[in-house]
Amino acid sequence: MTDQQITELIKKYNAGYASDNEKALIEAWYLQFEQKDIPQLSDDQRQSDLDNIWKNLPVNRAKIKRIGTWYRVAAAAMLLAFLSVGIYLSKYQEIKQGNVINEISRIAKPGGNKAVLILSNGQQIVLTDAENGQVAKQGNATISKTADGKVVYNFRQAADPGVQEQNTIATPAGGTYELTLSDGTKVTLDSHSSLRYPVAFNGADRKVELTGQAYFEVAHNKTKPFKVTSIGQTVEVLGTHFNINAYTNEGTITTTLLEGSVKVSNADKTAMLKPGQRSMLSRISGTAPISVNDADVETTIAWKNGLFRFKRADLQTVMRQFARWYDVEVDYEGEVPDVAITGKVQRASNASQVLTILNKLGIKFRAEGKKITVLQK
Repeated sequence: MTDQQITELIKKYNAGYASDNEKALIEAWYLQFEQKDIPQLSDDQRQSDLDNIWKNLPVNRAKIKRIGTWYRVAAAAMLLAFLSVGIYLSKYQEIKQGNVINEISRIAKPGGNKAVLILSNGQQIVLTDAENGQVAKQGNATISKTADGKVVYNFRQAADPGVQEQNTIATPAGGTYELTLSDGTKVTLDSHSSLRYPVAFNGADRKVELTGQAYFEVAHNKTKPFKVTSIGQTVEVLGTHFNINAYTNEGTITTTLLEGSVKVSNADKTAMLKPGQRSMLSRISGTAPISVNDADVETTIAWKNGLFRFKRADLQTVMRQFARWYDVEVDYEGEVPDVAITGKVQRASNASQVLTILNKLGIKFRAEGKKITVLQK
């Protein structure tokens, strides 16, 4: 095989015109060249191997001529060809994933100020569409929507101690809302959450029921403790700021204290928190103790400040937050990719910004309507 034949063969291979037999010659030789665990061969040994491959091609039975160190040039050319193919495939996958991410972004829109108010008689008021001003009346209380999109309870006169009307405010996936209860306590609900509470706190305590996540700024009242129940856990305070994450698809109920003090209890288990601490109660094991440790407060309340914020979070934790905020379903194909994710993104951002960051970590997606499948690496 002459130098000219070699050059032409490599050109044909790189241009995509080589026959199957010619491809087999080049690829077989190249794969042998790339093996790292074979002993170093002399030029004569390498030439002999190549000649044997060449002689077996049905399209060429010509007399084999020895050539010197041509394989070094061929190896460089082949390496360039394989790198080119690798870059092309990588670019193709990048473009393909970019199209998938853009498709998801067209369907999955960031959440906003959305909630439904459910009155004691079952009437539902879509707060997103309600006009500012008074939206309802419950007993001696008027319920108003403020210009900045919040709900406030006010009394025109003393409440009737015998009346214990209950209201519920619920946010959908992709919704968040803030309300001020009759005692002045402020509550901010995260997406896919609900709070059930009395129109007036007439009893010995102020008790509300939470599902999902909420941030509380409790008005101080030393004679009436404020109690939040959520999936069997009770948090009791007199007046303080704290966050509770009690989503049903999270493995733990997490209570994080920012200021003041709180008592967390579940059945016969009790824990006291100091500012900067969090309690974690397993939803799976009813016998597990309440663990208390230092909290990353900034990460915990990032959602309230309009951020996704993660510090070495696993992929499932990130995608649960993503699903709740962008109102999509997330599934996994095969084993869940093992990654540790750190960073922050505005929750008002297009979904593509979040997914592009994950994609750069090697996470790939498939989209079918509002269902996103995370592909195995």
